[in-house]
Amino acid sequence: MIIIDGNRLTIEQMVAVSRHGVKVRISSEAEKAINKSRAMVCRLVETGEVVYGITTGFGKLSNVIISKEQTAQLQNNLIRSHAVGVGEMLSEEVIRAIMLLRANTLAKGNSGIRLSVLQTLIEMLNKGIHPLVPCQGSVGASGDLVPLAHMALPLIGEGEVIYEGVRMDGAGALKLAGISPVVLDAKEGLALINGTAVMTAIAALAVYDSEVLLDTADIAAAMTIEALRGITEAFDENINLVRPHPGQIRSAENLRSILAGSELISSVGEYRIQDPYSLRCTPQVHGASRDAVAYTRRVVEIEINSATDNPLIFPPLDKVISAGNFHGQPVALAMDFLGIAMSEIANIANCRISQLLASELKELPPFLIKDSGLNSGCMLTQYTAAALVSENKVLASPASVDSIPTSAYQEDHVSMGTIAARKARNILENTTNVMAIELFCSAQAFEFYFPCRLGEGTKKAYDCIRSRVSILEKDRVMYNDVKQIVDLIKSGLIAQKVFGVSQCLACESS
Repeated sequence: MIIIDGNRLTIEQMVAVSRHGVKVRISSEAEKAINKSRAMVCRLVETGEVVYGITTGFGKLSNVIISKEQTAQLQNNLIRSHAVGVGEMLSEEVIRAIMLLRANTLAKGNSGIRLSVLQTLIEMLNKGIHPLVPCQGSVGASGDLVPLAHMALPLIGEGEVIYEGVRMDGAGALKLAGISPVVLDAKEGLALINGTAVMTAIAALAVYDSEVLLDTADIAAAMTIEALRGITEAFDENINLVRPHPGQIRSAENLRSILAGSELISSVGEYRIQDPYSLRCTPQVHGASRDAVAYTRRVVEIEINSATDNPLIFPPLDKVISAGNFHGQPVALAMDFLGIAMSEIANIANCRISQLLASELKELPPFLIKDSGLNSGCMLTQYTAAALVSENKVLASPASVDSIPTSAYQEDHVSMGTIAARKARNILENTTNVMAIELFCSAQAFEFYFPCRLGEGTKKAYDCIRSRVSILEKDRVMYNDVKQIVDLIKSGLIAQKVFGVSQCLACESS
């Protein structure tokens, strides 16, 4: 059970809820804060004070005053009118992360929602009622209005969901689960949909997966360096001490530990004076991406515990403040940065794959296959890697530099943060496939050296790969081989085997 209060939710807890079905409840302290905030909203409605989104319309219609009798209709109309998303549906794990994040934001007690409404949202999450949310429609300010409206529809007994593996209408799912739909009241519709929950949910999962993938990338690079009889002197600790970027230091340490004890690594002048950049500069490139992901983690950790709707309620100050915390610019910039960083991990991996397949070492045949010519071997795996790397270059073009006016120029600068997050997610998927191809090829290259002693870490990675994928003796269909290794990467199992500790919740459940 994860207890939320709006202030201490972690990325790891989000993964536990979104992927592993861990249950959620609200802390008693958060319940008190929520009730105080709600009491203030009720007072404003009773007195008829003009407050944006509570007694007025929205966006350009904020100059329209709404009567006390119309406040409930206003909030329900808001959810219905904003649910105009298009495109493919977001995945179940993303939906669960969105629901958790929205609940955690509301638990801060700055949104003015009734405790019962928030409890209903959490009950839906705990019972596995997952709203169908199209992936397109958000411009990232006023937050993720369109997709969050789709998330909120089942709360009021509308929209569509997946429940127990079946697609059905929201009202039917609530009835089957024994949950009563809510009738939204003042401020509640706005509290549910105004904020950055969608972009931040995608971002949190992407950060987590990027960290696992970066460890795996160091392993894949080490295997390729070893198969090419690389020079490990380039990873000497002294090199990093005179350029002490944290990520570079970490990647170099990883390479040294993974390759320790290998009979295949070489010294300067044994095979070559210097290795190609894609081998020699691995700590510098991987390390820079590590630092970028670390920055993104810091942004996301702040965002998942932030109040991002509008207006915000401050009962201790007796204030309601209309501002712009819904603007997704921090997340947009961070996710563009993460996308660029992970794109470069795929880029350098493709260079290493090319070095493997065209090596001049006498032990390694062309394209890592016996009887090359009759057999194409790993040739086309690099074609696929090249296609994914080139696609990443297009996707890495930043979304955050774009903006377009909405709501009749009232909302005239937007973040495109959700587009940035979705693009980063696609880049991450492509990069995972490229890493799987590198692992496939480097494991295949080892077959031409045996018997020999591999590095301490590379031997563990090799054994893990061979538990799922057999040696390539002659041409065969290989797409399932790549998929098997992708599954190993995503589970975190390769990283766990090599580094000897569970680096992620996925490892613990595998």
